[in-house]
Amino acid sequence: MTDTAPAPTVLRPPFTRETALAKVQAAEDAWNSRDPERIALAYTPDTRWRNRSEFLTGREAVKAFLKRKFAHELDYRLAKELWAFGGARISVRFEYEWRDGAGQWWRSHGNEQWEFADDGLMARRDASINDVPIRADERRLGVSPP
Repeated sequence: MTDTAPAPTVLRPPFTRETALAKVQAAEDAWNSRDPERIALAYTPDTRWRNRSEFLTGREAVKAFLKRKFAHELDYRLAKELWAFGGARISVRFEYEWRDGAGQWWRSHGNEQWEFADDGLMARRDASINDVPIRADERRLGVSPP
């Protein structure tokens, strides 16, 4: 993974296969930075999220959520895969691995549906996620520095 993907606003709908793949890679790179400020720049100021059973509105709420998330989900490492795209929407499947404060490793699997504004920022994100405990030797994604 590299941080050379175009900025989110360069990749605007309607998406082609190439721009959808680049958008997914840009999102993966940003989330793997574990930097709430950087990640939040990809979302509209009034973005709407459903993450599991939590509902958020606005970029500031997203930043606060991400700060809590990365304080709890230690050594977070994510991989995203383009599932489908059309117009201003992209669907991805993903998995990420992390450990909790007690040292238990987890693999979280899920799907996200994204909807973008005309400027290429994400206006809506719906994420369904399930967590499975794993042993450290079952990890597939490794750990990268923030």
